[in-house]
Amino acid sequence: MTTTDYATYIASLPRVLAGAAALFRDAEGRVLVVEPNYREGWALPGGTVESDTGETPRQGARRETAEEIGLDVELGPLLAVDWVQGTQPRPRPPIVAYVYDGGVLTEERFAAIRLQEEELLSWKLIDRAEVTAHLPGTLGLRVLAALDAVETGRGPVELENGLPAVS
Repeated sequence: MTTTDYATYIASLPRVLAGAAALFRDAEGRVLVVEPNYREGWALPGGTVESDTGETPRQGARRETAEEIGLDVELGPLLAVDWVQGTQPRPRPPIVAYVYDGGVLTEERFAAIRLQEEELLSWKLIDRAEVTAHLPGTLGLRVLAALDAVETGRGPVELENGLPAVS
């Protein structure tokens, strides 16, 4: 196979996006969520992994967290990996979403949060019971699975569209 043939082959392969986020909690177990200004709803601090620069999902989660909320923290273990199917009619390729343990933050760390105004309107802490109301669809299910992984110490969990993958 020539270099040109290989490049053509690679260009023909399906594309998959990668996203990475950090799950931060307070001493009461509430989850930190952020409100984007570019779409409805809430999210975890995080975003798209810049794989074209060689960034890993862990690095992407840390970079996005520092950019979005001004906290540059060493992330803990991987809690969940979720394969989220692509969408139609407005096509979006599948996403592999990683959730890392951001740990329990102190009141001082919460006070140090500085929002990236170009992307975020606000942040707040929500109870576990509020997760699926604030984070609908696969994201809410993913966060609940990540919380379970923290609580049980059994992780990371493998998910498909927010639900446990069946082997």
